[in-house]
Amino acid sequence: MSITTRELTLLDALMLNVGVMLAAALFVIPGIVISNTGTAWLSALAWLTAGAITWCGAATFSELGARYPQAGGPYVFLGQAYSPLWGFLYGWTLLVVIQPASIAALAIAGMTYLGALIPLSPMMTTGGAVALILGLSHWNASGLRRSTATQNVLTVVKLVLLIMIVIGCFWYGGDGMDSFRTPFPDATLTRTVAGFSAAVAAALWAFSGWTGVTLVGGELRNPSVTLPRAMSYSVIATTLLALLVTSGVLWALPPIAAFDSQRIMADAATHVFGVFGGRVVTLAVIVSCLAAVNGLLFSGARVTYAMARDGLFVDWAATVNEQKVPGNALLCQGIWASFLTLTGRYEQLFTYVVVAVWLFYMLGAFAVVILRYRYQNDSRPHEVTGYPYIPIIFGTVAWALVLQTLWSHPWDAIIGTGLVLTGVPAFWYWSRRTTGEV
Repeated sequence: MSITTRELTLLDALMLNVGVMLAAALFVIPGIVISNTGTAWLSALAWLTAGAITWCGAATFSELGARYPQAGGPYVFLGQAYSPLWGFLYGWTLLVVIQPASIAALAIAGMTYLGALIPLSPMMTTGGAVALILGLSHWNASGLRRSTATQNVLTVVKLVLLIMIVIGCFWYGGDGMDSFRTPFPDATLTRTVAGFSAAVAAALWAFSGWTGVTLVGGELRNPSVTLPRAMSYSVIATTLLALLVTSGVLWALPPIAAFDSQRIMADAATHVFGVFGGRVVTLAVIVSCLAAVNGLLFSGARVTYAMARDGLFVDWAATVNEQKVPGNALLCQGIWASFLTLTGRYEQLFTYVVVAVWLFYMLGAFAVVILRYRYQNDSRPHEVTGYPYIPIIFGTVAWALVLQTLWSHPWDAIIGTGLVLTGVPAFWYWSRRTTGEV
């Protein structure tokens, strides 16, 4: 049995992408952006720049996802553009590190913030994170509509809480008015440019997860329309919300407090609302983590399923249950993420593969050009706006970030490359087994 139901609507796809993108990072990264830029206007420009870059990537991947609306997303179209090995290496890296490490980190973050409301020991925090991962894995395996309904509700609650915080900061704040008076900080041009570049790089990570809807392409209704709209709308919505959040906290906090804050959203809410405001932020972080964990489990399992379906992973993971959901792939992903949670190595693992993430983004960008050249007579259900400039812009930025990572963190990049390359013998084994050569 295979996944054949196309039940996901535009709302479902939008809530999936927004739910994953607006993870706990949105409560941390505005502070990093502010500290690196030094003014409200330059902070806003950093978010707009990061949003524009991400939109270029989303527009580019929309053409690929609409062309190959199948479970697995980049696993499928990287394999089509380059070779099955490149598609497998993407899927392998996602399966082994990217998705489970992200799930583990967010589950721990959610339980840690819950500990601010209900006292929890370190063992209870870790155990709760594992229980959350396995519980949501089982819940997602029980039916597609349950998964999407949960994702939709959690994302809406998260958006409501964030908007409440922003409105409160603007309505009751005002101590940070001076942050909006000058467009540039009192610093040298070199330092300003370096700080702005660091702010944009940090802001880009707040958009992580924008490819999520491509992973569930096989279950989208009218994917040639739904997928491009969901990707574009989710990036625009996240950019606008990030702008509002950053501007709101700057408006609420005195400049000195804003630029020195390590927990800027919590500090702003507490400054405006007192203890109640801090609790609202804590609740928003918990809901954000829940929505992101659910979305990552839901989407990531489709890549594991696609690999197994093609004979490039254990056959057991290709099984679709009675609810037409890849239940075994969900269980496999949940168990591995739980193991990483228990070991506590998830954050370091993800740091290692940062260079791989941008490498795969770059390959995806240029895949559009390759596929158009190779299959000139094929129909294209959706075409990227501004071709070839938009794919080239995104691909060039991704390549620049690969080089920057190699320069600034060479050992992490080398270890990360090694983790990706562990997929080569795995591909050799499963591909030979599939062709009957093993």
